[in-house]
Amino acid sequence: MYIDVEYPSVRGEEFYALLDRQLKLYTGQEADVTAALANFSAVLALAFPKANWVGFYLVSGEELVLGPFQGRPAVSRIGFGEGVCGTAWREDASQVVEDVDCFSGHIACDCNTHSEIVVPLRGTDGRIWGVLDMDSFLPGHFTDEDRRELEHCVLSLRRFA
Repeated sequence: MYIDVEYPSVRGEEFYALLDRQLKLYTGQEADVTAALANFSAVLALAFPKANWVGFYLVSGEELVLGPFQGRPAVSRIGFGEGVCGTAWREDASQVVEDVDCFSGHIACDCNTHSEIVVPLRGTDGRIWGVLDMDSFLPGHFTDEDRRELEHCVLSLRRFA
């Protein structure tokens, strides 16, 4: 049951309120992590049409392993501290990268990507169990407001840690 919605063209309070409702609708009652992450990434991809990749990497030992995503094929494994995703994991902090070409160690999966945001997924114990990764073909596409709001959105996923 897909409910077609039109997101406001400018991200702000109305945009994020609608996004929050959609994420809860499609993931709130789901008990399976793969199903929840798949729908979470699908909703985000619809909400952010200028994002060319939206998905998850999940902690497995000392690396992040590709999880559910929307977009072109991607690197399957990322080491601790490598690229933007591995850096978010190592630093235990979200990363907003305005220009990926200026990020030392950036892992290029799509040469059309110019900006990126990565938000750690934390369990109820505070440990990181994965990251949300979003890329855009536009430079500087992701903002500090996006970081704050996406950090709030992923809190609903902590039950899967």
